[in-house]
Amino acid sequence: MDSETKRKLNAREIAARVRDEIAAGTYEPGARLPGARAYAKKLGVALMTVQGAYAQLQEEGLVEGRTGSGTYVCDPASGERPPREAAQRLTDLQAEVARVSTELAGLVERVHQLEAVVGSRRESDA
Repeated sequence: MDSETKRKLNAREIAARVRDEIAAGTYEPGARLPGARAYAKKLGVALMTVQGAYAQLQEEGLVEGRTGSGTYVCDPASGERPPREAAQRLTDLQAEVARVSTELAGLVERVHQLEAVVGSRRESDA
């Protein structure tokens, strides 16, 4: 048996995966996404996890649920961005947020280091 236990994806990660697939053109406007039950089984996650991911994508305006039929990539109305472009912009934005978060963490660490240096100098001057 593998010593490393495989971690299950959460809804946010599944939504990101589908968003990337829309951005890459795997799912074009009007395309039906995999059924939630089958997709959950394929990924080894709970049905509600996939449903949560699809709900997130629906809130973002990338997909629409059709009762009794499934979940489909939105076909943009005239003047709206196509889902592929919107998905790519969301993916790019997530990457930028991750980059800024990393830089911010580095800055916080540097501030703590500077505060420690200033604090030790004040103690030695006293």
